[in-house]
Amino acid sequence: MKLRRPKPRDQHETVVALIDVVFFLLVFFMVIGRMDATSPFDVSPPTAVTGSDMPAGGTTISIGADGRQALDGVETDDLALMAGLQRALDKDADLLVRINAHRDTELADVLPLVTRIEALGVRDVILVVTTAQP
Repeated sequence: MKLRRPKPRDQHETVVALIDVVFFLLVFFMVIGRMDATSPFDVSPPTAVTGSDMPAGGTTISIGADGRQALDGVETDDLALMAGLQRALDKDADLLVRINAHRDTELADVLPLVTRIEALGVRDVILVVTTAQP
């Protein structure tokens, strides 16, 4: 008596494993990525020797070395910047505002902006700096 093996079936390629890999990559990059708005121009913050980690949330104002301004990654003029901050403040009374100014920006350009932001009613204004590299 001869036993015959059944013919092997053609195995179809499965994409389930590929979907799992893509999902894990997506989650990985979401976890390590920054969700803050990026400036439309170069901003290299000044270096600090002390400080703490920056809290999440809020809105970001970027100031370039040449004085250009951006609100949450969109370049804008001074009037539109204040109007955008007022709209954000109307939505969130505890709005946190981060000022990300280039290290070559004059402090005389930043301090009047902070005064105008506080006049709108913003209680928390954070100046973004980088840590000193050992």
